[in-house]
Amino acid sequence: MNNFFQFDMLSLIFGLLIALGAIPNILYSKGYLPHIDRKAHYNIHYYTFIISMFGVVFAGNAFSFLLFWELMSLTSWQLILTEADKDRESILPSARFYFLMTHFGFIFLLLFFLIVTNGNLEIGFNQMALIASKFAYPTMLFFMLILGFLSKAGAVPLHVWLPYAHPSAPSPVSALMSGVMLKVAIYGMFRFMFTVLPNWHIEWGVLILVLGAISSLVGVLYALSEHDIKALLANHSIENIGIILIGFGMGMIFNSLNLHTLSSFAFIAALFHTFNHMSFKSLLFMGAGSVLHQTHTKNIEKYGGLIKSMPITAITFLLASISISALPPTNGFLSEWMIFQSLLGSSQITNMSLKLAIPFAIFALALTGGLAVACFVKAYGITFLGLHRSQNAKHAKEVNRLMQSGMIMMAGVVVALMLFAPWFIYIFDETLNSLGMVSVYTLIFPNGYLNMHSVAVHGGVVSPQILLVALMVITLLLYLAYKRLGIKERIFHTWACGYDTSARTQYTATGFAGPIRRFFEWLYKPNEHITKENIGTHQSKFSQSSYEVHVKPLFEKSLYESVSKIVNFISYWVYRLAHFEQSRYAAMIFNLMLLVLFSYRIFAHQFSWATFVLESTVMLISIKILIIGDKK
Repeated sequence: MNNFFQFDMLSLIFGLLIALGAIPNILYSKGYLPHIDRKAHYNIHYYTFIISMFGVVFAGNAFSFLLFWELMSLTSWQLILTEADKDRESILPSARFYFLMTHFGFIFLLLFFLIVTNGNLEIGFNQMALIASKFAYPTMLFFMLILGFLSKAGAVPLHVWLPYAHPSAPSPVSALMSGVMLKVAIYGMFRFMFTVLPNWHIEWGVLILVLGAISSLVGVLYALSEHDIKALLANHSIENIGIILIGFGMGMIFNSLNLHTLSSFAFIAALFHTFNHMSFKSLLFMGAGSVLHQTHTKNIEKYGGLIKSMPITAITFLLASISISALPPTNGFLSEWMIFQSLLGSSQITNMSLKLAIPFAIFALALTGGLAVACFVKAYGITFLGLHRSQNAKHAKEVNRLMQSGMIMMAGVVVALMLFAPWFIYIFDETLNSLGMVSVYTLIFPNGYLNMHSVAVHGGVVSPQILLVALMVITLLLYLAYKRLGIKERIFHTWACGYDTSARTQYTATGFAGPIRRFFEWLYKPNEHITKENIGTHQSKFSQSSYEVHVKPLFEKSLYESVSKIVNFISYWVYRLAHFEQSRYAAMIFNLMLLVLFSYRIFAHQFSWATFVLESTVMLISIKILIIGDKK
């Protein structure tokens, strides 16, 4: 197998992404390890998981790609099960759900490779492109790719496993899965869309764009309603995968319209946000894992006041929160600014479908940005500020040195992506140039690295370094003025309208998200529970009353539960045939074989309506006579 591995620019930059995400995580994991019971099980699967991700991005043919992809899926599945002995009721269903969804995507990837390799899985990617170019239905190959990769990336509507699997895994694994593994799926999109299916239809780009816009909105809306800190972060992964797909979709659209400069700019924005999301989401899961480790709960309502007892965790979590909220001059702001600029650069396009899809994407991205800020004000404020809301939070201490080192190192990656953005953009530009795209680096930085320019007509300009220096100078001047004026500090007890100030009088996560939840009640459809304590024969009004809101995702209720019912019905029907009506069961197998043979002829050869009608008629007659039979 001469093509078992390959090391081109695209593989190398995603290998860099995995290394940047894995090295700090390994330090953090070593500090977290004493609190894991099944240490041998964890270590074997943890390091195999990291190796398998490197294997996917360096794979050179279909066999090695599928081998490492399946290894990545199985090891991550086993890592989710690491702590199953402690909480079987929630972890086992989450692991089963993840196993089902990841192999749902694997089936489509396997079908894709069987078609584009003619069954020879050892040929290289460039040879696959020649076979794919002769295939009569390229759109079918495109759908196989997006079903295979977007089910792993967590895009809507294939996203529902994330809020279950990520919270169930140990925190270092959650950081790796959300920060790194999802990006391996993005690598697959870049690799096979550029190498095997390079002739894109504009409708493909529109579909990716719309899926990205919907994913970004759905992810942030459900994150706002969450009180489980790891589930909240998992929903934000859906949001950020959506933002990446918006950039990817715009790159495909611009390329289909021969707007190659704008196309390269949009793809660079997508790659940049892929790296940025890896950095700040890994750091956020590390911070959440540290808080969980010390308070023994994932419920945000049980935190509070942790900034005093866990300062390193609080500072690094704040940095990641600012970045994921896309506030200037962070790295998250820079990549989202580039995606906005690519969307705004489409003003001259006259295609009607794009005149609907692109404004929707702009609206979704803008609303997502505002809601993300609100969500992380809630997550950070309720967790680290105010008074302690539980005894566990009151007695929490900072995590050990190894875990702190992992968070500090990942914070350094976040800062590096901001300070050295021109260097990273240069690498992304060179990578896309190696894939056949035009170089736009000199257009983005025409006057040196201090100013980033949009390549669109009348595009914007931003300077992260100047913004950072300006913020630092203003902060320093305010501090000096404060010291110079000698302002005295006066301390008074907080006035709480005659009630004692306590954790119960603070704003809760439920109350903070209340206005947004009520506005989007058509989406959330919440189940509200109000509990009050009875004193004698009278119901109390304030002392022990509680209010809870539980939101079940719309897609899970409307799509997955319906599909589950249909699958169960079909399974029961097949079971009855197999055990009680063997002759009809054999007839069904015969008809399935006919369907496979007819389908192969349609997909492998030229389509003919006459033959299609004839074969469909034969199938219907066979089903009627052999399976349905006469009604009695």
